[in-house]
Amino acid sequence: MAMQIPIDAITSRFGDRFNSIRSQSMSSRFANLRPVSEFLDLKRLSKPANFGEVQSRVNYNLGHFSSNYAVVFVMLSVYSLLTNWYLMFTIVFVSASLWGISKLNGRDLDLGFRRFNTSQLYTALLCIAVPMGFLSSPISTVLWLIGATGVTVFGHAALMDKPIENAFSEEAV
Repeated sequence: MAMQIPIDAITSRFGDRFNSIRSQSMSSRFANLRPVSEFLDLKRLSKPANFGEVQSRVNYNLGHFSSNYAVVFVMLSVYSLLTNWYLMFTIVFVSASLWGISKLNGRDLDLGFRRFNTSQLYTALLCIAVPMGFLSSPISTVLWLIGATGVTVFGHAALMDKPIENAFSEEAV
C-alpha cells in the first residue's frame, strides 16, 4: 500500500501567485521594486496583535514587496556562494567543462598523444563532478538559503505594518 499525497491540494492555494510570477519577464518583474526607504521603514515595524493580523500583514506584504523579496533572495544566494568557495568553483568548473565539450560540436578532442570522444569527456566530467559536488555541500547551502530567505522574508512581512491608507480602506469594506 503506497501512500499518495495530493500535491494538487497543497499547491492549489499558491498556484495563481506562482503562475503570475513565472509568466513575467525579468524587466517587468523588477518594475515594481519598492524604494529602500519604504522597504526598511522602521516607523511601520510593530508586533502584530494576533495570528489573524500576522496573516493579513503577510498576505499584503508578499504582494506589495515581492520584487524586494526577490532581491533579498538573490543577495542571500550571492552571499552563500561567496562564503562557499568550493561550491562556486565546482559550479564554474562544471559549467566551463560543459561549454568546452559543447564547443567541440561532436568532434573528438585530440591532445596529440590521445584522442577522446565526447562520450568519454562527459563520462570523465561526471566522474570528477559528482565527488566534487558531494564535497562542496550544495544541499546544506540550499537548505541554509531556504531557511535564511524564509526567516528574512516572512519575518519582515509579519512585522511590517500596512500603510495607514490601506488599513482604513479594509475596515470600511
